[in-house]
Amino acid sequence: MEGNLTYLLGRSSSEDVSVGYMSSTSNSSAAYEYAFFYPELDISCDLENIPAFASTFFPVLYSLLFVTGLVGNALVIWVLTILKKVRAMTDVYLLNLAISDLLFVFSLPFLVQYSIVSQWTFGNTMCKIISSAYFIGFYSSAFFITIMSIDRYLAIVQSIYALQVRTTAHGIITSLVLWAVAILASAPDLIFFQEMNDNNQTKCIPHYPDSNNGWKTFSNFEVNVLGWLIPVVVLIFCYHSILKNLQKCHTQNKYKAMKLVFIVVIVFFLFWTPINIVLFLDSLRNMYIIDDCQTSQRLDLAMELAEALSFVHCCLNPVIYAFVGEKFKKHLHEAFRKYTRFLLICKDYSAFDGRSLDKHSSLRVTSSQSSFVGTVL
Repeated sequence: MEGNLTYLLGRSSSEDVSVGYMSSTSNSSAAYEYAFFYPELDISCDLENIPAFASTFFPVLYSLLFVTGLVGNALVIWVLTILKKVRAMTDVYLLNLAISDLLFVFSLPFLVQYSIVSQWTFGNTMCKIISSAYFIGFYSSAFFITIMSIDRYLAIVQSIYALQVRTTAHGIITSLVLWAVAILASAPDLIFFQEMNDNNQTKCIPHYPDSNNGWKTFSNFEVNVLGWLIPVVVLIFCYHSILKNLQKCHTQNKYKAMKLVFIVVIVFFLFWTPINIVLFLDSLRNMYIIDDCQTSQRLDLAMELAEALSFVHCCLNPVIYAFVGEKFKKHLHEAFRKYTRFLLICKDYSAFDGRSLDKHSSLRVTSSQSSFVGTVL
């Protein structure tokens, strides 16, 4: 997803078309400056500076997202591997989704550092590692959200067939395939991203052979298709079928399940559609279809805002896919009770009756309907 990362890390001025820089001015406000060139049209476009508050706003935002995303996804991995153990296909997908989001999250500290000093200081190897981790995390996250939707569709709508295919072994095999596809989709970024000196600034940017503009356009369309179009089609089909099936049920938690279904779809649309629209428009600019300064100015600002919005999604995934599940909440509750008991024993609190902390007193699923809601999402 070249549009996302390179707008944060900067672009090379050696490219023939529409090159953006994120550079620090001599004063402390560190304004962002961009310039786009259309040699075939003999147009030079100096884009307006992104507001000075961006130099403070984005580092703070990305720092908060890093902390919340790290804690939330690490908590999911801890519960699934240490407490609950991975026993079902859904657990396998949920674990891999958390790992995907962590890969995505781990790129944030480097983006924070770059947005502050406007220099890449980690070397060429780290440039390739961080850019690859970013893109692999992005693609794998979209893939596992998609496959989890299919998993819920099979469990609810095709329940008989699901008994044959929804096994832990099939989940592991499917996960390995999805990781392979994500790595393959990110291969161009691993190859082309490198540390370069650009206008006396060290940057981690893609360097395409012969300044080929086609690779940039291909990268944007790859994100649009693999990271948005295919997942959206699958999500709409699966959750539409699930909603139709839920409408036939006459249970107390029916509307709660339907509400959670809508949340999954709406959140995906809300946080990923803007960046994909902007990337599509950026592709049109790469192909000279968009060639006026005013549109380029607005598009560049939209890219900054849309990519910041997209990062929020990796922090929401643990809440949407893990913490709403009754079984997951049960294991999380038990974990905190055990931890609290350990602290109280260490401090010699005699007020606690050991019998009240017996495993039989842990939170139980009160009805089969609660379990059903956990299966839906």
